[in-house]
Amino acid sequence: MSTKTARPTKPEKHAATAVLEVAERLYSMNPEWVVFFREVLGVDGIVRRTFSEPDALMRFECSPQYARVREMLDDLRARQNARQTQRESLRVVTVRMPKSLHETLKTEAGQMHVSINTLCIAKLMKLLDEQEHRDLAAAK
Repeated sequence: MSTKTARPTKPEKHAATAVLEVAERLYSMNPEWVVFFREVLGVDGIVRRTFSEPDALMRFECSPQYARVREMLDDLRARQNARQTQRESLRVVTVRMPKSLHETLKTEAGQMHVSINTLCIAKLMKLLDEQEHRDLAAAK
């Protein structure tokens, strides 16, 4: 590959800047790093949708815009790790469910820009809270 073909074209430079702007807007919302990764760098993320040709993707991955995206991802991961060390220890529960329910949760989580794990915890907490309110009302 010659040096000339390795350089990004003007449209690619514009696209790289546009991708970085989207990534920065998402980053400013302080999402979980997994959400940031999925929406920006994931298989269906903006980077792969914008740079669908392998050569264009490779040139983007050598750009300062890509370096900044990686810095944002690394920062979000570090923030999440720091928050987890301050919290209560975590436990893992495996739940078997029909594929249709999993797909529904996955879609809802994607629309809310949270992980399926975060969505399920929120739903469980809501259920527990509603039960507690019913118990308190029955005790009166």
